Amino acid sequence: MNRRKFFESAAAAAFLRARPQRTFVFFIDGLGEDYVAASAMPVLNSWGRKGLRRTVKGVMPSVTNANNASVCCGCFPAEHGITANFFLDEATGKELYMESADLVLRPTLFERAARRLGVKSALLSSKKKTISLLPRGADLVLSAEVPTSEWSQRLGPAPNIYSPDINYWLLKAAEWIARNRADIGVMYVHTTDYPMHMWPPEAPESKRHLATVDGLLGEIAAAAPDAAMLLTADHGMNHKTRCWDLEHACANRGLKLRAAISAEQDKYLKHHQGYGGTAWVYLESKKDEGRAASMIGSLPGIERVYSRQEFAREFRSFPARIGELVAIGDKTTVFGRMDEESKQLPPQYRSHGCLVEASVPLVVFNASKAPDSEAFRYNLDLTRWLTVA
Repeated sequence: MNRRKFFESAAAAAFLRARPQRTFVFFIDGLGEDYVAASAMPVLNSWGRKGLRRTVKGVMPSVTNANNASVCCGCFPAEHGITANFFLDEATGKELYMESADLVLRPTLFERAARRLGVKSALLSSKKKTISLLPRGADLVLSAEVPTSEWSQRLGPAPNIYSPDINYWLLKAAEWIARNRADIGVMYVHTTDYPMHMWPPEAPESKRHLATVDGLLGEIAAAAPDAAMLLTADHGMNHKTRCWDLEHACANRGLKLRAAISAEQDKYLKHHQGYGGTAWVYLESKKDEGRAASMIGSLPGIERVYSRQEFAREFRSFPARIGELVAIGDKTTVFGRMDEESKQLPPQYRSHGCLVEASVPLVVFNASKAPDSEAFRYNLDLTRWLTVA
C-alpha cells in the first residue's frame, strides 16, 4: 500500500486513534494574571471555562530560564540545575549566561516523549537563547529571532526581537506545524515578554498584543482540534522604582564583596538593562556572611536576604548555582551593576524577578488524561504528568 492510500484507509484511522494525544504547550513569557484580567482573551477564557484554570506558583527567582527549564523538564531547579538566567560558576570563577544545554541535568519533555511515548517533538521560541538551552530531544527546533531560510520563505521575514510582532510570527509558525505536521506529537511554544516590559496591562498596545496572541491561539486550536492545549507563564511584571548595586552599596559601608549579580541578567538588555528582583551575592570570606546579610537587609526595598542553604531549601533550587547569599527585592526594587550604589528608575521601567511576580496563570484544555485541578500547584506541574509511565 502506498503512502497516500494508507492515509486514506481505515488502518490509518485506527493508527491515529491509537497514538498518544497531540499536546501543545504554550509558555507565554511575562503573562501575569493582571495582563489576562485587563485584556480581551476570549479563547483563553473559553479554554479555562471548559477545561481547567488556576493561578499557580512559578519558580524563584521569577525569571525566564529557571521557569522555562522547570516547565520543559517537569521538575524544580534542584533537579534540572537551571537556577536563573545568569550565575557565577565558582569552579571556574567565570560569570555565565545559563543558556547551554550542557547545564540541564534532567531530561527535557522532548526526550521523555520520545523515550516513553515514541512521538516527535517541536521546540519553538521567539528568543534564540531558549533553543540553545532546551533543544535536546526535539525533532524540529525554530527560533523566530534567527529563523531558517525555509521558515522565512514560508511565513515571510521574522520581525525584530524587540517587537510584539515576533510573537505573532512565532504563533503562525506553530499554526503551520499544527496544520501540516501531524507527526509532531508534542509542540512547545515560548514567546517573548518584550511587550510586557514595554507596556502595563491597561495600555492599548498591551491589549492589542494579547488580543492578537489570543486569536492566534484559537487558530492553532482550530488547526488541531484533537490536540490538548496547555498554557502557563514564567513570571508577572511590575514597574520598578529603585535599583541597587550591592557591590557598591556594601563597599560604601566598609565590606567588599566578591560579586553581586542580577539573576535576571541576559543578553536582551533593551528589555530590562539586566536588572532583576533577585541578586546572587558572593562573599570574599565565609566569615562575612552575617555582616553582609545584615548590611544588605537594612537597605530600603529589600524584602529578605537568604543564606544559600535557606534559599535552596525553601525554593527547591540547586545550591551550587546560586549565591552564597540571595537578596530578594520588594515589588518596586531590582538589582544590577551600575556606576553608583543606587538610582531611581524612570516611570516606564518594568521588570521582574521577585516573589510578587512568581504567581502566574495555568490553563489545561482538551487534555484527555490530565489529572484533576489539585495536581496543579506550580507552573511546572503543567507538563509533569505528560510522560509518566
